[in-house]
Amino acid sequence: ADESSFSILDLFIMKAWAYHQYGGIEVLKLEVDFPLPEIKDDQVLIKVVAAALNPVDYKRRLGYYKNTDSPLPTIVGYDVAGVVVKVGSQVKEFKEGDEVYGDVIEKAVSGPRNYGTIAEYTIAEERLLAHKPKNLDFVQAASLPLALETAYQGLEKAGLSEGKSLLVLGGAGGVGSLAIQLGKQVFRASKVAATASTGKLDLIRSLGADLAIDYTKEKFEESSEKFDVVYDAVGEGDRAVKAIKEGGAALTIASAIPPPGFFFVLTSDGGTLKKLNPYFESGKLKPIVDPKGPFPFEKTVEAFAHLETNRATGKVVIYPIP
Repeated sequence: ADESSFSILDLFIMKAWAYHQYGGIEVLKLEVDFPLPEIKDDQVLIKVVAAALNPVDYKRRLGYYKNTDSPLPTIVGYDVAGVVVKVGSQVKEFKEGDEVYGDVIEKAVSGPRNYGTIAEYTIAEERLLAHKPKNLDFVQAASLPLALETAYQGLEKAGLSEGKSLLVLGGAGGVGSLAIQLGKQVFRASKVAATASTGKLDLIRSLGADLAIDYTKEKFEESSEKFDVVYDAVGEGDRAVKAIKEGGAALTIASAIPPPGFFFVLTSDGGTLKKLNPYFESGKLKPIVDPKGPFPFEKTVEAFAHLETNRATGKVVIYPIP
């Protein structure tokens, strides 16, 4: 590496988007001299190339998890794609120069740390990362980790398997767009149905939905057709449980849900990404990046505003990062 790449490290400060108090997007501030994180033995330091936003980012910023949150200030962002610049003494799988991606916060809600990814550098435990799929660029890779792991682990916990049917609520969103594809390509569901607004029905069909339901025109829970698994990515738990077959399962990532439904919260795990990398490299799975993006680093506030409309298609990504 040339000397310029180390000069920034020597200064031990970086640019980062952070907040010092809970609240709306107005609390987000671009810090220019945030201290660079120190890495522990099992961690790597990553030069961030691209990062993505998730609903958990704004819910956390609004103070929804303040009882379990790390002390402020908090650098925003869970998802990262970037290049390893330093490795801890116990790290085995990665070396300097490796292109990696992951969700760097292991416990999204119950014990998140305050170093996120919308910054020039971030840190992550080795177990939370995977090598970036060779055929994806950094923007595409950054869009995946939290949503992909949430979709995959949720479907696994709900018991989806070959020959079962799946209904995804919110099929055009970050998690939903991946849940459709995983249901079809990885879990080999016999039928995948999904809800979306009128303009996004073609998108969800292109992702593998056999049945595209326009939620502006029909109520899925009133249909006679029921499903083995219902994956609620939008917060309609009360309706989700009405669409399951006898003995089926419904899960939500976004609201309360009555039994037999259950609420699912991700524990980040790079092993899930490693397992799914071949599906991206073979083209069976594809990332969906919101067409309004990527948003440059200095427009992070606008990116949050767009995400918080709940109208984003796929994932909102921040790129380039200085």
